[in-house]
Amino acid sequence: MAHDQLQTIDLVIIGAYLIALVLIGVHFMKKVKNIGDYYIAGRTFGPIVMMATVCATIIGGSGLMGRAGVAYSDGFKAVMTALPYLLGMFIFSGISGRISAIGFQHNVSSMPDLFERRFGKTAKIILGAMIAFTMMGTVASQVTATATIISMLGGEIGLSYEVGALIACIVFMIYTATSGLFGVVYTDVVQFFMLLIFVYILIPIASLYTVGGFSNFTANLDPALAKPYIDGDILGDIVTYLVFTLAGAEMWQRAFAAKDGKSAKRGMFLGTLVYGVTIFLVFFMGVIAHQIIGDDILAQYGSTDATVPALAITVLPVGLTGLALAGILSVIMSTADSYLLVSVQTCVHDIVKTFKPGLREKNEIRLSRIFAIVLPLGALVIALYIKNAYSILMFAWSFYAAAAGLPAFAALYWRKATKAGIIAGMVSGFAVCVGWKLAGLPFGLGATVPGAIACAVALVCVSLVTYKTQPSGFLEVSKSKK
Repeated sequence: MAHDQLQTIDLVIIGAYLIALVLIGVHFMKKVKNIGDYYIAGRTFGPIVMMATVCATIIGGSGLMGRAGVAYSDGFKAVMTALPYLLGMFIFSGISGRISAIGFQHNVSSMPDLFERRFGKTAKIILGAMIAFTMMGTVASQVTATATIISMLGGEIGLSYEVGALIACIVFMIYTATSGLFGVVYTDVVQFFMLLIFVYILIPIASLYTVGGFSNFTANLDPALAKPYIDGDILGDIVTYLVFTLAGAEMWQRAFAAKDGKSAKRGMFLGTLVYGVTIFLVFFMGVIAHQIIGDDILAQYGSTDATVPALAITVLPVGLTGLALAGILSVIMSTADSYLLVSVQTCVHDIVKTFKPGLREKNEIRLSRIFAIVLPLGALVIALYIKNAYSILMFAWSFYAAAAGLPAFAALYWRKATKAGIIAGMVSGFAVCVGWKLAGLPFGLGATVPGAIACAVALVCVSLVTYKTQPSGFLEVSKSKK
């Protein structure tokens, strides 16, 4: 029987799940023998593990709770902004084999590594600084989503949003710091199945049952929520998602961790395919919440991020509610740990080690674990000031997409890209994007659009002017690793 409050058994299930995540991280700590194990898990992942971790990562707290909140408040915008990300991920799936092959052949384990090999240390540091901040902002969006869920338990056990945010950070810290990518990916596998069964299957079925079937749902559907539309704000989000996927450092890391190019391609493609199905399920949950809960989620919980958790509490019976909320926590955790680890790798391996190349491997692992504790505190500060997961995500992603998306693609495929061109592109994209935001988004157009255009123009023009014939061996990869 459904209920409208959490029961003790639900809270026990949620608590047990959080403890299990920490224990998994501690268990895999023994597998970390060197820095390659910590960051890319020794390049050991096959297609099934890749599929689970990719899918769990890209449908995170902002992708589930944030986008369901967008569907609740703005209807079809949730679909319009998700489809470009889907398209971008399919494109990335196609190039992931090449990324894996370059990683094997040239011992490259990150995007900044690649930029250093092709364009020098300055390009590496600029890209690294942008990745570190963007990843921390993305972790903040997951902290916000987790804190929203935990604060919904406040009526039961007296936890505030702020305390929830702190709990989220502590859990992220422990199992990311201890086991690196081994712990991150294998918790992702558990989280993927939790999410699929108890969120994307169970909640929609229970919601339809509650409203009396699909025919009743469509009969009472607000036409405004189901009507496709586009405006400058949506266009900006579309470009952000599409371009971001080319330079998504967390997916580059997954491609580098695959055991070969074929595993990278297959895993990426399958994970993206599952994500495509979830887009409409998230939209459905956001829209049907109006019929089941009403129009006051924002007033009641302080954020539309609470849409899916509130739906779970309302339509599911005791016990299953706890499993569903644990499933929602699963998807948030899987995204948070992925982005946190990339941020750690960028700060330590790509920035600190560039200035201190003699850093011993044992010290690098130790320093990485310290950063895995420090960086979430920065994310916590962001989450305490911006309490909406989708807003934080788009803030973090917009300037990064504008400044890094096209340079990343050029680094992989364009032989005439030069150091000067890449740096000019990144700086121009960043400056125009930030300037556009500070100017108040003229014409109602999202900042990523003019930023990406400025990046492309600067990258191409400066590269062509400064290009000199040079050996192109770096872009050649052996067929066996594609």
